[in-house]
Amino acid sequence: MIRVVVADDQALLRGSFRVLVDSEPDLEVVGEAATGSEAVALAMNARPDVVLMDVRMPEMDGIEATRRIRDVCRVLVVTMFDLDSYVYDALRAGASGFLLKDTPPVDLLAAIRVVASGEALLAPKVTRRLIEEFTRTPAVPRVKGLDGVTEREREVLTLIARGLSNNEIAAHLQVSLATVKTHITRLLAKVEARDRAQLVIAAYESGLVSTAG
Repeated sequence: MIRVVVADDQALLRGSFRVLVDSEPDLEVVGEAATGSEAVALAMNARPDVVLMDVRMPEMDGIEATRRIRDVCRVLVVTMFDLDSYVYDALRAGASGFLLKDTPPVDLLAAIRVVASGEALLAPKVTRRLIEEFTRTPAVPRVKGLDGVTEREREVLTLIARGLSNNEIAAHLQVSLATVKTHITRLLAKVEARDRAQLVIAAYESGLVSTAG
């Protein structure tokens, strides 16, 4: 059972998310928070697998709340705003995913499962804008270059940057899922990336793929 906390300052949205999540046999809402500080306290006490975190909340915003609980649980930021700064700040704070509130319900449920499984997830609608922001202002390298990365690992990295899941990468390259995971583990170490989102950034910053591609 995947245990979920819903953090949003709007009671109607919290209730809607609860009904949606609780409708799934493998998902369970274990608490609701109306402020960032409540979200932190609830996460510390309930130890959920995933927190659905709004960005704009009273007392403490969702970015700071994410920063405080990132070592306790995984955070999926769900917001109305797709501004680059929110995406960037959420990922830097340690969020594992970023979705907009107009995301179809089935995609939101899938995102919770993806994040709970240990993978990072970005809404396709905002991924290009995020990458453009990183490549437009690369004053400080955020990840290492691709020195030492093998040709096969470059293939995997390219597919990650294109938004493919591990299963899709395995099918595309005709290799096992375990092999894909091994390549990703090696990529994370070689480019000193924290997670899948930073691997996407590495692919664009290195020129392996481009925003025009």
